[in-house]
Amino acid sequence: MKILALLNQDGGTLKTMDLDQLSALIRDEFQVHGHEIIVEHCAGKAIVDTIRKASERTDIDVLMVGGGDGTVSAAAMALTGKPIALAILPAGTMNLFARTLQIPLDLTDAIAALSSGQVLAVDVGTVNGEPFVHQFAVGLHARMVRMREGLTYRSRVGKMFATSRAVFLALRQLPSVELLIEIDGAQQRISSPAVAISNNLYGEGHVPYADDPRGGVLGVYICRVKAPRAVMKLTFDIMRGSWRQNPHLEVLTAHKVAFEYNGRHHDKRAVRDGELTRLEPSMVVEIKPLALNVLVPAEASYHATEDATHAVSAN
Repeated sequence: MKILALLNQDGGTLKTMDLDQLSALIRDEFQVHGHEIIVEHCAGKAIVDTIRKASERTDIDVLMVGGGDGTVSAAAMALTGKPIALAILPAGTMNLFARTLQIPLDLTDAIAALSSGQVLAVDVGTVNGEPFVHQFAVGLHARMVRMREGLTYRSRVGKMFATSRAVFLALRQLPSVELLIEIDGAQQRISSPAVAISNNLYGEGHVPYADDPRGGVLGVYICRVKAPRAVMKLTFDIMRGSWRQNPHLEVLTAHKVAFEYNGRHHDKRAVRDGELTRLEPSMVVEIKPLALNVLVPAEASYHATEDATHAVSAN
């Protein structure tokens, strides 16, 4: 296969790594498996445009990206509905989509697993037609990200501390979002501190990510309590994967969720794959089954032999 690897030199843990050494490791591992691969470094400010241009190429089979979660999200958006497959080198803080795809979080292990991996199609969610691979959320999550943006951090560990501080600050004064929401045709009016929609239902017993990237449904999570202590408990239950046992979280599955928002503030009031975005007055969230081709480890447990697009083999 023909592969282009783009490494965001300013993204995630790659900022502090020897990228020449990492590039050599990538080339060696993939070439041993018979693939043609080119590795390029890219400045963070140019990564989105570089990914977009790469997604239009006709001479590559796989676009591999290394960087933080924002880099992965940008690549997934660019490649949804296209024949080029996405490969992820997990160098972000949480690497939630990489976890869903069962890509090892250690970069050396990830490179080895992907070089002998398999290409297959997985689901994506869309918000007003814009793809996301992990989650779209309004309310508390958006406030936490806005607060984290106001804090200074210089490393992955620093970002984790900043995130923890932002969670604490956001929980001190909870938002309340008023929505008219329609879930697979059933309409209700809600007032909630937090509403989230995931690309496939979260698994249990771990940080929030889907166990099956080909489940074909959205996960819908509505916080049904406004007391700060109860919301704090729910937040921690979600982070450790025990959300099923919390009585204040309503969990549904759906194929389509539409909602109307008549609040005064719209800019940076929603989060798509960890990035702040505008909360529009009307929004439609849908699941798009098997809309994104990805390169994943051959031993990933969600594989079904009859559904796999093709095994990666030396050409």
